[in-house]
Amino acid sequence: MAKGRERKKAGSVDAGLELVNTGVPGLNEVLGGGLPSLSFNLIAGGPGSGKTTLAMQMLFANATVKRPGLFITLLGETSLKMLRYQQQLEFFETKRVGVDVHFLNLTKEALSGDLEAVLQRIVLEVEHLQPGVIVVDSFRSLVDAREAVEGPQLELEHFVQRLALHLTTWEVTSFLIGEYHENELRNPVFTVADGIVWLTQATDRNSVVRKLQIVKMRGMSIMPGLHTMKLSKRGVQIYPRIPERADDVRRRGSTRLSTGIAGLDEMMGGGIPAGDSVVLAGPTGAGKTTFAMQFVTAGLRAGEAAVIAIFEEHPEVYLARAKSFGVDLNEAIRKGKLRILYLRPLDLSVDETLDDIRNAVEEMDATRVVIDSISGFEMALAPTFRADFRESLYRLIGALTGLGVTIFSTVEVVDANEGLHLTGYQISFLTDDIISQRYVEIEGELRKALVVIKMRGGEHSLGFRVYEMTASGVLMREWLNQYDDITGGTPTRALRFAQPSHPGLVEREVQALETIVRSGPMTASEVEGRAGLTSEETETILSRLVLLRYIHKKGSKYEAEARPSGH
Repeated sequence: MAKGRERKKAGSVDAGLELVNTGVPGLNEVLGGGLPSLSFNLIAGGPGSGKTTLAMQMLFANATVKRPGLFITLLGETSLKMLRYQQQLEFFETKRVGVDVHFLNLTKEALSGDLEAVLQRIVLEVEHLQPGVIVVDSFRSLVDAREAVEGPQLELEHFVQRLALHLTTWEVTSFLIGEYHENELRNPVFTVADGIVWLTQATDRNSVVRKLQIVKMRGMSIMPGLHTMKLSKRGVQIYPRIPERADDVRRRGSTRLSTGIAGLDEMMGGGIPAGDSVVLAGPTGAGKTTFAMQFVTAGLRAGEAAVIAIFEEHPEVYLARAKSFGVDLNEAIRKGKLRILYLRPLDLSVDETLDDIRNAVEEMDATRVVIDSISGFEMALAPTFRADFRESLYRLIGALTGLGVTIFSTVEVVDANEGLHLTGYQISFLTDDIISQRYVEIEGELRKALVVIKMRGGEHSLGFRVYEMTASGVLMREWLNQYDDITGGTPTRALRFAQPSHPGLVEREVQALETIVRSGPMTASEVEGRAGLTSEETETILSRLVLLRYIHKKGSKYEAEARPSGH
């Protein structure tokens, strides 16, 4: 994967339309590359939706000494009051005020309702400063003031047309700010505007979500839909609803990635196909997080970089738990090979989450991503996004796999013993591979078992296998091929009289032998790791396999003997 892959920048489009950089993260992408230069734009929305901050941020991004920015206030906030709050934002550079950023207050003219006086004052100031960017805030307050004074409607429409003509003649990029509602789209200003940016904010329970929509932008191929918008000390940031793009899609090869768990790779036909999305679904306490940790650790040992997005535990708690299983992730973090994203606010958006993960993946050239867990992710989302959770998750997984990373997600399943539930979110079609965990009662003892439900990348085992959580992580144990009704939670032993495939061998010996047959020559430690054996078991089993001439030792490695067919 190319490191730090650049996103589309403002500049120019094929048709020759010159674009300017908005200076607002994410907005250029939504606009299709940037804002058309010399365009006449309307920024509309309700009170507190971020209109003034958005316009101010674009003005500071494009004002220069040669072509300064001019911010005109009418009947909204006074310049002094507005500056008191705006200067708290990082993009606002106080030293530039009066140099390349200028402010003009026309409250007196606006209160009189004299449209001609307002227009003449704007004309004089523009001729004096020769600005490159102009913002009028709030244009709607001027209209309301005019409507309060008796006069023909045609005069207002004529004023709007004259102002637009002036702004076009002056060759400036302009923004008119107004508090409008959707039922006012027939207003003259909407007709003459080249671009319309609509801002909204909605309160759902205790969560407030701001969104941006480009209703109109002449000459541009905009990204449709509503896009999440955040206000912070840095100013405005837009999180586009990013669909899977053709230039993002990576071709999948035949590479298999280890899960880091001995025995599970064999169940999955050699590991996880690189670029797949894997979901591990299981009940509380089944070890989902430990499986995810070992997936990451396997990648780190192979020299790969990884990103972990957690929603339920604080990073320190997560790291401490990993260390309790003998996995020290702190060193990988210090070396820049691992990044843990703690995403827990209850007003999170899926696009914000995707942006954080995608930035980390691109900065680190990561190949593995863990989402722990989907259940926690849903709870962290603002209520308005939970309503469309499946659609949100579809976009998240699609965009990440488009980057070429392998995704390992965990999800909690409730009432797993009532039949074979998959993910609990009806999102099975979104993922390539599914591993299902469950509790089963065997001979009066509660055991943990798993089965590989689905793998789009090839063949896999269909059997259930018991596993244990040990001090060193997950240890795969015996297959449950002698039991029926495993999915019901209370398996019953069934008599099997199948001809043994390896006469004279017990189950653990067969497990070690098949590992060597599949993987080729292996050292004793490699057999121990992949077959899920202890060191004592490995020594005894390998000696017996050599004695029975199933394998032979060549140097430090063990190889399978070529045996006659049917033996």
